[in-house]
Amino acid sequence: MTLSESSAPTRALRRLPETLVNRIAAGEVIERPAAAVKELVENALDAGAGRIEVLLRDGGRALIAVTDDGCGMSRDELEVAVERHVTSKLPDDDLVHIRSLGFRGEALPSIGAVARVTLTSRPREATEAWSLTVEGGRQGQPKPAAQPPGTRVEVRDLFYATPARLKFLKSPRAELQACRDTLMRLAMANPQVGFTLGDGEKTLLRLESAHPDLGADLDLTGNGLLEARLRRLGALLGKDFAENALAVEAEREGFRLTGLIGVPTFNRATAQHQYLFVNGRPVRDRLLLGALRGAFADFLARDRHPVAALFLEAPAEAVDVNVHPAKAEVRFREAGLVRGLIVGACRHALAEAGHRASTSVAQAALGAFRPQEGPAPASFTGGGAWRPSQAVSGQPAYGESYGAGLGGGLREAAATYHAPLPDLNDAPAARSEVLSESVTPALDYPLGAARAQLHGTYVVAQTQDGIVIVDQHAAHERLVHERMKRQLAEGGVKTQLLLIPEVVELEEPAVERLLARSGELAELGLVFEAFGAGAVAVREVPALLGQPNLQGLLRDLADELSEWDQALSLKERLEEVCGTLACHGSVRAGRQLNAEEMNALLRQMEATPHSGQCNHGRPTYVELKLADIEKLFGRR
Repeated sequence: MTLSESSAPTRALRRLPETLVNRIAAGEVIERPAAAVKELVENALDAGAGRIEVLLRDGGRALIAVTDDGCGMSRDELEVAVERHVTSKLPDDDLVHIRSLGFRGEALPSIGAVARVTLTSRPREATEAWSLTVEGGRQGQPKPAAQPPGTRVEVRDLFYATPARLKFLKSPRAELQACRDTLMRLAMANPQVGFTLGDGEKTLLRLESAHPDLGADLDLTGNGLLEARLRRLGALLGKDFAENALAVEAEREGFRLTGLIGVPTFNRATAQHQYLFVNGRPVRDRLLLGALRGAFADFLARDRHPVAALFLEAPAEAVDVNVHPAKAEVRFREAGLVRGLIVGACRHALAEAGHRASTSVAQAALGAFRPQEGPAPASFTGGGAWRPSQAVSGQPAYGESYGAGLGGGLREAAATYHAPLPDLNDAPAARSEVLSESVTPALDYPLGAARAQLHGTYVVAQTQDGIVIVDQHAAHERLVHERMKRQLAEGGVKTQLLLIPEVVELEEPAVERLLARSGELAELGLVFEAFGAGAVAVREVPALLGQPNLQGLLRDLADELSEWDQALSLKERLEEVCGTLACHGSVRAGRQLNAEEMNALLRQMEATPHSGQCNHGRPTYVELKLADIEKLFGRR
């Protein structure tokens, strides 16, 4: 037998068994325990549940139990619910106007094909419940059961019928975390529903419905919806997010965007804390994530990511949710409109925040003062004398032969420290750094009145209830950047004519790509023309670029045009150049400022959007409340 004969394809066609077909289909929908949790919880939400409980064991491999108080199913409905493509969510067979989370009728049969499933359900108006089992695709007979109104689905031994899939699962802890993340996303989109997650030993997540706090007549529109979402997001993402969140609301051509985003200084090292929803459905869409990144591009360093939860309501005919087996991605008819809506709404919210910075910045500063290790904390005696509760080894307590424990140099330094301060009137240098209250404005400004400049870098201001420490270079950098952006928006991109055109040599394909988009690039201020084979002559450059390396600039543009086929890199480069010019054109660290200059800096910060963070996402000021300072010194 020859090699060609042995490798000849088999031409006989046969119909695969129904159980095998179901298992193949299940591999597309149920890829891990989190996918099963998602499908079952979505079914409970579609059933109108007000309370959903999820129980997991061994990360979902041994048991997934989802219990709800929804509408329930009768005996007849149970028998057909586990069949493929059986659903109650498409009454008009309309795949465009989908109003439910599920619609394909694949979840229960897919799970039943690879696991042992028990469904127990009772309609709200019924007096008895029924139970049905499915093992590896084989369906049993309904039996009477005890069950309150609602449905309970128990999935045991997930993937026992497809052992190969078990090898690709991660550790139980990782699978449990994935299930928790899935439930969190569904809980964010449904603040009116209570959720509980447990592992049989302890409760991992408990979220109360918004009804108890907001009243029986819960208003899930306007301020009622915003308050409910803020409470739910605060419970899931932490108190810090609730304190540093900005409301987002915008509407354009039938699309409505709402949600909450963190101020730029409240950021994370990864994009895991970005939650996006389309018509109540959690999605991981590149378009939406890219739009969110673009909205914060001017306020965060490239390795930092914002925290956000955005909810997009779109016309049914403008979005296709039937493009991914797990319904995790969507496709928009007008992608540019959606991206512009997200970028514009987020930037408007950031502009409305003004000079606001994250409260966690102050908490981090206070945490730096609190030692994590070391001797026991200080105690205070009734007489007011301060004594450590336990003296540091080798050092006497304060007041006990203090001078005897110091060497000569340290003794002199201590004496100098305790000596009376010199007369400031006789110290011109000191007079420029420490300001009297008579030469500073009132304290009722948001950033207070300047009191001193430390190390030629930090401006200290006093407010009504605390102090503010400003990094003068970072603050002025943002002010200059915003001024430059405003000039760009008002007058367009200003160009600089080169006295002698610069010839840049590139590969012929790169030159062809650049020449094909020369008109668009000219609108951005880069004007060039062909100069023989494999070269271009640059005649004008954006004035903001100063004297750029045109060889590297054009080469990068050509490479990016080849990869993305978009002339966006020059705009992005202009944003970067704005930041660079602002950095080099701002007040440098080490420069002495007088009282008028320091207060002028504070007033400009209060009037300039985004001044709470520099161009790289770092805070420009830290505010410490008087109560927090008093706690540091044990006065509270």
